[in-house]
Amino acid sequence: QNISEFCTLSVLDAQTQLSTWKLTHNEKTVAEQALIEIQARLRFLVDVGLGYLRLNQKSSTLSGGEAQRIRLASQIGSGLVGVMYVLDEPTIGLHARDTARLLKTLTTLRDLGNTVILVEHDLDTIQSADHIIDVGPGAGFYGGDIVATGTPKQLTKQEESLTGQYLARKKQIELPQSRRSIDLAKKISIYGATENNLKNLNVDFPLGVMTVVTGVSGSGKSSLVIDVLQKALQKKLRKTTVKVGAHQKIEGWEQIDKLMVIDQEPISSNPRSNPATYTKVLDPIRDLFAKLPSAQKRGYTKRRFSFNSREGRCPACEGRGKVQIEMHFLSDVWIDCEVCHGKRYNPDTLAVAFKGYTIADILDLEVNQAVSVFENQPRILRICKTLQDVGLGYMKLGQAGNTLSGGEAQRLKLASELSKRSTGNTVYILDEPTTGLHIEDVAKLLQVLQRLVDQGNTVIVIEHNLEVIKTSDYIIDLGPEGGDAGGEIVFCGKLEEIAHCQQSHTGTSIAPLLVS
Repeated sequence: QNISEFCTLSVLDAQTQLSTWKLTHNEKTVAEQALIEIQARLRFLVDVGLGYLRLNQKSSTLSGGEAQRIRLASQIGSGLVGVMYVLDEPTIGLHARDTARLLKTLTTLRDLGNTVILVEHDLDTIQSADHIIDVGPGAGFYGGDIVATGTPKQLTKQEESLTGQYLARKKQIELPQSRRSIDLAKKISIYGATENNLKNLNVDFPLGVMTVVTGVSGSGKSSLVIDVLQKALQKKLRKTTVKVGAHQKIEGWEQIDKLMVIDQEPISSNPRSNPATYTKVLDPIRDLFAKLPSAQKRGYTKRRFSFNSREGRCPACEGRGKVQIEMHFLSDVWIDCEVCHGKRYNPDTLAVAFKGYTIADILDLEVNQAVSVFENQPRILRICKTLQDVGLGYMKLGQAGNTLSGGEAQRLKLASELSKRSTGNTVYILDEPTTGLHIEDVAKLLQVLQRLVDQGNTVIVIEHNLEVIKTSDYIIDLGPEGGDAGGEIVFCGKLEEIAHCQQSHTGTSIAPLLVS
């Protein structure tokens, strides 16, 4: 083998092949030191759950979590001491089996004499910490305080700590009382899926239930759900020219009206977009302002209360509320407009008020406050209540879209969908929706997803989070391992049955949670 051929191997295959090499005495003398170093680095990659990656895989094809763990493996290999490592959610994209490996690796780093600081929501990781700093108590305006500090055991005794309550099992996401029945007469079927590492799979996705697609990292979940199912449905339903992952055919798609992909991409890159415009709650608010006596007296129409229209907006910032300052050699910055001071509107528009609130004041309200202000306005109240239901009550209606976190953007999209009149024939696809979410937020997210299914819709989730998996109606488990050793269906069926599947790493991890 030349070096190019060797680099086409996966990390695990390279590790296996090196261990079988038989060297002469002279070859050993030359290669021994290099082989020890290569084997050590390969072992570190396996330890952080990346054994399925090819040695020559392009870095542009790696997920954020994979790239982070490669950097981590290289740091462990360096054997440095006295270093402070800061990791932001290293368990993202990791199966419970791989999380245990990662924790072992981080413990090794600590034991070498280093300091390891994690920003993390995963309860197993938190439980393994030597010291916890719990920030809260709520989110946004209601957060920013240190709620509790100490060992996991000390946190369980502090009532004000939400994290501590979950660690103590005083709060937990309960198993469903009953699961929906699976009617495989209503399903979308994929035949002959061979995209990436998929091994000619035939898979049924039942309609009207919540299906979770699981499996260790690199087992083929995204290839099946995103590259094949999602893109095939986009092509059929939206008539797009998107390139669909390799498969023979798809059947049953005629039974659905719509496909919604709920991801964590930002709702916008500029401050003009906000929760009020995205959920369209600003439309009935503008209708209300246009009907007020003070607006009619001035001859104002609904258009006047849009910060996109010339007659109503501040001329200096053109309704943005902020002005972009170009910084040579640095990123551009946005600052509050010096004319309207961030209010977006001109003084004439701000002369009209509802219950003492101008349109700018309304956009500055938190959702929780808006619920009480608009308690007698059903159209507005319904959308605000939905935002509350997904855990965004702390968010301001006019908060700039480019300041939302991935989890907030995702829940905003879910709230927007929930506030619409449902046809009951929509397929929702979510790729690891719990990324960046505290377990309390995961509980709220699950309530929203279950509500979508109760309306007759279908929810398909790619997920490693055991709390999400245990609340599903149907499971498709891929594996058994990642890369070339994956791409097969390990298990299909109801949750209780997967615990008895010997080949399933998911079954092994979920079994303890199924004991009521």
